[in-house]
Amino acid sequence: MNKPRLVEWGSTLSLFALKLHFPFTKWIIKKSIFTQFCGGTTLLETQSTVDHLQRHRVLTVLDYGAEGQSEEPDLDQALQEFLRAIEFAGSNSSIPVVSTKVTALASDEVLERVGRRTDLSTADQAAFERVQDRLDQMCRKAAEIDVKIFVDAEESWMQETIDRMVEEMMEKYNREKVVVYNTFQMYRTDRLDYLKSSYADALAKGYMLGAKLVRGAYMEKERERAAERGYPSPIYPDKQATDHAYDEAVRFCVDHYDTMASCNASHNAASNLLQARLIVERGIHRNHPHLNFCQLQGMSDNITFNLADAGFNVAKYVVYGPVQKVIHYLIRRAEENTSVTGDLSRELALLQKEKLRRGI
Repeated sequence: MNKPRLVEWGSTLSLFALKLHFPFTKWIIKKSIFTQFCGGTTLLETQSTVDHLQRHRVLTVLDYGAEGQSEEPDLDQALQEFLRAIEFAGSNSSIPVVSTKVTALASDEVLERVGRRTDLSTADQAAFERVQDRLDQMCRKAAEIDVKIFVDAEESWMQETIDRMVEEMMEKYNREKVVVYNTFQMYRTDRLDYLKSSYADALAKGYMLGAKLVRGAYMEKERERAAERGYPSPIYPDKQATDHAYDEAVRFCVDHYDTMASCNASHNAASNLLQARLIVERGIHRNHPHLNFCQLQGMSDNITFNLADAGFNVAKYVVYGPVQKVIHYLIRRAEENTSVTGDLSRELALLQKEKLRRGI
């Protein structure tokens, strides 16, 4: 997956083959990339992965991987699946979090039109109200049964709308404890300031901020759109600037851990080491519920399992769903692995080393 052109062609062919129902396409995907990055096609199929992680003191963030849908019946079906996932998590202490994407609950077009802040049609307004209601149902159910909700970030042209929605959910459900977490993409030049202003706003309004930190997943798309439309790229120009912003965000979250909760969702060893070192140096309990780490299933096992062995709160994102529902997620994982700095051979070598250490 360190050949971008090959990944691009493979992604296009996979989508084409699925749309045309080519024989064996789902089977091939499921036996290859699916098994690396996903926990199963159904909730029940994830149980073996959840149990395996629990044996190694690693928690699970459960994520129904549907996205890129636009028809109302599909969006309602996604809501019902997320509600089932929350109930499933509520009965399993090793699944403290369910993750969701607003793009699984709304069409991209509606989110974009709301984001432009132009006059909405009656149909768009009604559609957006249904999106808000779907997210509210999820957060309400999670609060009732003591499960947390991570709301993933999207492209910048939809993110402001999502930010407003998540802020409303946090104000409503994060009064007594942190239930809802917004996601901060630290490759964006405005996100460190937004993290700090979100914290100040939460304090002023009497609720606790939940913050999941990521570097970001749409770098090429963001830069291409900015160039095409003639506005400054919202993304830092280089990895060093992104790393600096990310680590400053980690420091901010640790500095304020008593009045906010955070998840360091990174595959960067230095950023994970930074948070671990700050926790130890300041005498904070390693398993404090407000200080968490997370990596994706199929990536950076060396980081995950070493953090778990050291006694920190660490989880794996376990994505599940039918192949045709999670294909966009799988393609993004493949594309991310072509755009990160460094050779994937190092990741593969560490993976083999970790397998030997665990006897698998």
